[in-house]
Amino acid sequence: MSVAADASRQATAGGASIDALMALVARDLSAVNTVIMQRMQSPVSLIPQLAGHVIAAGGKRLRPMLTLASSRLCGYQGDRHVGLAACVEFIHTATLLHDDVVDESDLRRGLASANTLWGNKSSVLVGDFLFSRAFELMVEDGSLEVLAILSKASSVIAEGEVMQLVTTSDITTTEAAYLDVIRAKTAQLFAAACKIGGVVADRPVAEVQALEAFGMNLGIAFQIVDDVLDYSAKQATLGKAVGDDFREGKMTLPVVLAVASSAGAEHSFWERTLEALEQHDGDLETAIGYLEARGTLAESVARARDYATRASSALAGFPDCPERRALAEVVQFCIERAY
Repeated sequence: MSVAADASRQATAGGASIDALMALVARDLSAVNTVIMQRMQSPVSLIPQLAGHVIAAGGKRLRPMLTLASSRLCGYQGDRHVGLAACVEFIHTATLLHDDVVDESDLRRGLASANTLWGNKSSVLVGDFLFSRAFELMVEDGSLEVLAILSKASSVIAEGEVMQLVTTSDITTTEAAYLDVIRAKTAQLFAAACKIGGVVADRPVAEVQALEAFGMNLGIAFQIVDDVLDYSAKQATLGKAVGDDFREGKMTLPVVLAVASSAGAEHSFWERTLEALEQHDGDLETAIGYLEARGTLAESVARARDYATRASSALAGFPDCPERRALAEVVQFCIERAY
C-alpha cells in the first residue's frame, strides 16, 4: 500500500473521518507543508533526508490542522497560523524521533523508523534540529504569549516522556499516574495547538481557554485509544508493531486496570512479563486474553469516550459553522479508531 493510500485510509474510522477538516484547511495546510519543506532544509544533507523520511511518512498532520481550524473557528483571516502550525508539526516530529530512540522502535507510520535506518545518534540530533526550527518559527511570529504556550508545551512533553520512563515496568502504577503521563506527553501539544489558534485571532480569554480544554480532552481520548489499539489493532492499521507497549513494559490504561484487579497466577504473569520483562512466545496473546476477560479494553474506550464528550462540550460556546462541525467530527474519529 502506498503512503498516500495509507494516509487516506487512516483518515477514516468507522463512520467518522477527518475528511471535512482536511477539506476546510486544505489551502492553509498546503502552505504549512511548504513552510515545513523549506525550514527542514540544511546544507548538512543528512538532516533533510532523515527529517523528510519522518515528515513525509503519511502522517495525518492532525495537530497542525487543529491550529488552522481553531484559528478559522475564531474568525482569523491572517496568515500567522500557517507558520505556527508548521511549528507544531516540527515539535511533534522531533518528539517522534526522540521517542523511537527511547523505545527502540523499528517502525513508524508503517515504515522503518529513522533510528533503524540512520541510527540513534542521527535521530536524536535531527530531532534537536527540528526543535530548534520550531523555536525559530515561534520567535519569528513575535508573540510572547505564543512563545510561552509552545515553549511550555515542549518542556511538559519532555516531562511526560520522563514520567513514562519512570512508570515503565512499575505494575503499581495507578490510573491517575497514567493520566498524568498522557496529559503531558500527548495532550499538552493538542491543547497548545488549539489554544494558539484563539490567541492569534485575539479572542477573549474564555474562548482561548475553551479551545485549550478542547485540545486537552481530545488529546487524552486520542492517546487512550492509541493504547487500546496496541493490544487490538492490526499492524497495518497501527503503523507500528502491535504489542510494542507490552514488550516495552509500558503501563498503559488497559494494563493498569487489569493489573489492579488481578490476583494469583494472573498477577504473577504481569509481574513476570511487565515488571521483570521476562517474556516468551505467546505471552502477548495471553496478555490480550486477560485484558479481554477483564473487559479493560472496552473500559478504556469508555474512559476515552468520557474525555471525548468533554472535548465536544468545550466547543459549545462557539457558533455553529463548518469549522466547529469538522472539529466535532475529529473527536468522533478519534474514538471510532478503536473499532
